[in-house]
Amino acid sequence: MSIKGQSFRELRLDRISRHFAGVAALRELDLTIRAGEFVSLLGPSGCGKSTALNCVAGLLSLTSGEIRLDGRRIDVLPPERRGFGMVFQNYALFPHMNVRRNVAFGLEMRGIKGAEAARRVDEALRLVRLDRFGERLPGQLSGGQQQRVAIARAAVIEPPLVLMDEPLSNLDAKLRIEMRHEIRRLHEALGLTTIYVTHDQDEALSLSDRIVVMRDGAKRQEGAPEELYARPLTLDVALFMGFRNVVAVRAQPGIDAGGDGRMSLDGGGGWRFAGHGAAAEGPAVAAFRPDDVELTDGEGVAATVGQVEYQGRDRLADLRLPDGRVVLARTHRALRAGEAVRFTVPAERVRVFSGDAAALPPGDAAALPPGDATLLPGGDAAPSPAGAAVAA
Repeated sequence: MSIKGQSFRELRLDRISRHFAGVAALRELDLTIRAGEFVSLLGPSGCGKSTALNCVAGLLSLTSGEIRLDGRRIDVLPPERRGFGMVFQNYALFPHMNVRRNVAFGLEMRGIKGAEAARRVDEALRLVRLDRFGERLPGQLSGGQQQRVAIARAAVIEPPLVLMDEPLSNLDAKLRIEMRHEIRRLHEALGLTTIYVTHDQDEALSLSDRIVVMRDGAKRQEGAPEELYARPLTLDVALFMGFRNVVAVRAQPGIDAGGDGRMSLDGGGGWRFAGHGAAAEGPAVAAFRPDDVELTDGEGVAATVGQVEYQGRDRLADLRLPDGRVVLARTHRALRAGEAVRFTVPAERVRVFSGDAAALPPGDAAALPPGDATLLPGGDAAPSPAGAAVAA
């Protein structure tokens, strides 16, 4: 295989910022990407991830900071001189050009034509399994095939870096899963280095060597997928990584208290459980996933089953506590509304936050029914985070 990403050691984003009309869309992002890595920028709409990608591509200029490739400053270069491949959300294919001409376009812009261009195009189309579709127009292809053409066009120029901006968001669920596998396969087969922008937690977890979670233009946490999934450092990162149950508690250090020690938690109403985190003693917030709620045969917290959603292999159920609070649980049991159950949550699955780590900006909160609010550290009643079941 002759198509390979150009070699380099590292790309360094040094405190890069971008303002629009005085508003910071990206705030002093520090990030080092090593050759061969697949790094995802993960976060909700408006968090700054696409802005960061466009700054790296050269489509947006920096307000401050520097971008360096192996120590050489590149943020002062126009996009075409950076030599990066780009894959867009909307494919950005030329509708009047067939597949071969779309893939060859970047080569032509670099002065590569004739037999060498034809050889590279042929190889790129074989890599994305479209070698029989070279004469078709983009409109004659499915969405997944069009995205593979876009990936071939990015790879054929042998870039040191491939930038992907929400490339799967226009595809249906089945195609997204197939294309995730395809993107990772090509990343490894071609020896690429990839920066991938997504709002989809599953995409980031399945594709990435490293994930950078962003909010309000800033980096909130970065690490391996396993680390972010199991040990989010702040409540907003936990919510984005699927911790949908949030409970206001009083925390007390347990026997092995420390940097990430066990905490004894009082959730009120006789609900006492345990969790792990770096929370201070006193008011705190505990968070856990619906998947981590375990139904028992007699021990644990008493609840009544409310709404049950059938989701194929399992069910998502509202477990209503005697005081009206709701805990979301995912289970294989065929629960019925009104059924009495008991549940526990393993301590190693519960993350505890306090102080700044538990704070959420107003934009991350959704209104609760009247009179239902959670008491976050600091003594202020705050509405529940979006998508979370908050027991207060």
